[in-house]
Amino acid sequence: MADQSAADLGNSRKTLFTWFGVAIAVVAIIAVAWWWLVSSHFVSTDNAYVAVSSAQVTPLTNGRVEAVLVHESEAVKQGDILVVIDPADARLTLAQAEAGYGATLRKVQTYFAMAAARRADYQRTKLDYERRAKIKDSGAVSNEEVSSVKAAFEASTAALQGAEALTNNTDVAHHPEVLAAAALRDQARLNLERTTIRSPVTGIVAQRNVQVGQMAAAGRPIMTVVPIADVYIDANFKEDQLAKVHPGQAVVLTSDLYGSSIKFHGTVAGIGGGTGSAFAIIPAQNATGNWIKVVQRIPVRITLDPKELTAHPLRVGLSMKASIDITN
Repeated sequence: MADQSAADLGNSRKTLFTWFGVAIAVVAIIAVAWWWLVSSHFVSTDNAYVAVSSAQVTPLTNGRVEAVLVHESEAVKQGDILVVIDPADARLTLAQAEAGYGATLRKVQTYFAMAAARRADYQRTKLDYERRAKIKDSGAVSNEEVSSVKAAFEASTAALQGAEALTNNTDVAHHPEVLAAAALRDQARLNLERTTIRSPVTGIVAQRNVQVGQMAAAGRPIMTVVPIADVYIDANFKEDQLAKVHPGQAVVLTSDLYGSSIKFHGTVAGIGGGTGSAFAIIPAQNATGNWIKVVQRIPVRITLDPKELTAHPLRVGLSMKASIDITN
């Protein structure tokens, strides 16, 4: 009886191990089939982040900040007024430049009027001289008179040449002095316009570091506008994943912000020109004797569907998961 129980227990164990082996084999077959039919067609990474080419807002003129019309995280449209710099000095400079332009314009107009008068004098003295020169030998005019008329003709010729030197090959509007004065006027007008600082893009205000009353300095950033409608993904794939990746391939992404139920669809725009470590401030020195090989990652730029971004906006720096279809 004991022998029968031992035999039954042995048979049960054999059956159990047989089914266990079959289960392992089935799981292995399913895993291989899944890899062959699905997984091998994609490369994926969770080392991906939302990025964007932000627009820095930088004054182009100096002055006291008169008004700040936006706050941190506020949505703005392209062309909206962000900051106003006190325009008083710029208005005075423009008024001075406009007065200078008007004075220069009148001065140049006198050049042309003088040239016309000098040309008339030249024609008159030339005619007088030619008439007397023809009858000089007949004794009808004295040599002294001829000499006097000749001197007047030569003087008018020199005066005409001087006047024409100021007006040749141009008109009043295109005279160099008028153009220079107009440039100063236009620069002053531009500086006045620059006291009103507008948003260069549509987006979200970030890094605002300007307050009413402080002195704005040309070239020193005062805030950033993040165009969230133009965000993209920088996905850092391992180097051994990129053999079949190329621009134009489809990408499916999920964000930790919305969860796996919300899918974003993108396109590979390009592959970085080097690994992250290659462009680090202090690159790795692989020539040392204690070098250990580390699998490198290369950034892949992925553009997103604008309609999906409108429905589910993303913010710069958010984590993403990206899966590239490499069958195409």
